[in-house]
Amino acid sequence: MKNEEIYLKEIKEIRQLMEQSSRFLSLSGLSGILVGLYALIGAFVAYQMIYLPPSLSLRKIFPGEQITNLILLGSAVLVISLITVLWLTYGKVKKSGKKFWNLGSRLMSMHLAVPLITGGILILIFIFREIYSIISPSCLVFYGLALVNAAKFTRQEIFYMGLLQIFLGILAALLPGYGLFFWALGFGLIHIIYGIVMFVRYEKNSITA
Repeated sequence: MKNEEIYLKEIKEIRQLMEQSSRFLSLSGLSGILVGLYALIGAFVAYQMIYLPPSLSLRKIFPGEQITNLILLGSAVLVISLITVLWLTYGKVKKSGKKFWNLGSRLMSMHLAVPLITGGILILIFIFREIYSIISPSCLVFYGLALVNAAKFTRQEIFYMGLLQIFLGILAALLPGYGLFFWALGFGLIHIIYGIVMFVRYEKNSITA
């Protein structure tokens, strides 16, 4: 009987080791906070470009002459955000003595990439066809699906953030005149809250130690 208990315990430990090796647990909470701040700054600049003063009413149709500028602005926010995430995450992984490109990071990246690439292609099609009102909801929904899809290979908090993004995307689709607001809420505020939670739970003690 004791031998069976020992075998079961060993099998359980092996299973836990295998699960841990397939999960990427070195995401930086600080990067989430910074990405959220970048998104809020980008949303503020976009607001100034779209909603001309003195009118504060929300418009459902973007002015055509601003589309190129908005695409450049969104691309700049995306690139800066990716660089920040990779830089801070790589630093955290290096500090822990682990490999950055391991089984967990490969699985997480693959499951993130499929919904993100699919959503990105659809968004480009919407832009070329001048269907602007669906861009913000599509960004949120496909990003949320990517997070939910990749959550099993990283922290569980990613799953719940993904659900929130999907929910906000659906609301943005129901209220197209408020797309920029929901975009700022999802990519800005939600990211900041997520980053604070991750930092407090997993990074604060390691810094103060």
